[in-house]
Amino acid sequence: MATVQLQSLTLTRSSTLPSLTSPPIPVTARRNSAALPSYSGLRLRATVGIVFSTRAASRTAPRGGRIACEAQNTTVEVTAITDGNWQSLVLEADTPVLVEFWAPWCGPCRMIHPIIDELAKEYVGKLKCYKLNTDESPSTASRYGIRSIPTVIIFKNGEKKDTVIGAVPKTTLTSSIEKFL
Repeated sequence: MATVQLQSLTLTRSSTLPSLTSPPIPVTARRNSAALPSYSGLRLRATVGIVFSTRAASRTAPRGGRIACEAQNTTVEVTAITDGNWQSLVLEADTPVLVEFWAPWCGPCRMIHPIIDELAKEYVGKLKCYKLNTDESPSTASRYGIRSIPTVIIFKNGEKKDTVIGAVPKTTLTSSIEKFL
């Protein structure tokens, strides 16, 4: 890993730099005049100074440069599934699958959505996460006996392995997931 130092900010970047053992590159200019190697994913914006006027003297307060991430496909979304694609996405999956049964009018379902999103990011490649709207796909929900929502079911090799009912903490879901990885 190589580092680039921007005033008081130090970034660690992967092997996109020419050498992994190169020393940090100090950036002391106020504009984008530093010669940085080209790479994709991050864009540096110019550093701007703010001028303050005081009675004694005027001074310039530097603002830190901004770095904007332009990386593509870095987010993991929990895909919505239906009765039509249930068989191919859940029952025939080669990895464990977590399915959240929910409805748009359900308050606790909206509370658990961010937790399911975090779990999908944490277990990317190890666990597939889906959500099934019980109002739009009632036959799958009734097949698995869903009587209250949110309900999270973990499937492995097409079989129902564990069920968690209600808006539970992330640790509860994590411990259920870990049993089947």
